[in-house]
Amino acid sequence: MKRIIIWGLIFIFSLYAGAILFLNSNQRNLQYVTQGEIIKLSDAKMPRAEIIFVPTARNAPTLGVRGWYVEPVGDKPIIIYFNGNEGSFTEQYERLRDIAEAGYGLVAFDYRGFPLSLGRLNEENILNDSLKLFDWAVQKGKPIVLYGRSLGTGPATYVASKREAQALVLETPFTAAVDVAAERYPFMPVAKLLKDKFLSREWIKDVDEPLFIGHGTADKVIPVQHGKDLFALAKNGQELWIVEGGTHGDLWERGLWDRIDEFLQK
Repeated sequence: MKRIIIWGLIFIFSLYAGAILFLNSNQRNLQYVTQGEIIKLSDAKMPRAEIIFVPTARNAPTLGVRGWYVEPVGDKPIIIYFNGNEGSFTEQYERLRDIAEAGYGLVAFDYRGFPLSLGRLNEENILNDSLKLFDWAVQKGKPIVLYGRSLGTGPATYVASKREAQALVLETPFTAAVDVAAERYPFMPVAKLLKDKFLSREWIKDVDEPLFIGHGTADKVIPVQHGKDLFALAKNGQELWIVEGGTHGDLWERGLWDRIDEFLQK
């Protein structure tokens, strides 16, 4: 019996160690959902939009991010849209069109490693590219609003901690990607294994911009408590919009853009 117990423990330990090795070696394939349809700009029905390419790597002018740009109307700000973890930003063309039709300027793009932008996908590149996009947009001479959705709330918060924008808007944010992973894999040493942690809970402490957060109580991807906790850490939290029964993907249909538009007009 003692020998059976010992061999059983060895077997369980082997399975656990194998799971750790698998997660460690495949973590970025598990963390990011890069596959998705690319919607042509001509099909998005956004007549003021144009295709842009912004180089983001030194000594490599062909390496950078591709996206869309819309010039703002009048004194409206440019909204830099940081997409979620769901393929190409172009699949969000309907909400992007709503933003543009309201007269706002727009910069939307794919992170390196996502469909429209070639390159290595990791947190360092996402953050560096996001700063380069901000620096590119600010040259237009218009106020800048940072808008992050899901995964994009990480780089949006990071940029807000490093640059001066008019406002920061976060839709279904996390306190940190590593916190979400730890909740999903409670028996794994996620904090030590995960390379791309996206520590929004640390970056938000250096954000001075007025902050809007929208989150739903039925969000099963990033629980609503993350949005509440992040808002509590902010220096200048202005509006926390919690939607009863709202999920990770239906806030736009529940009136999110109207609330954001009101917030920005203030």
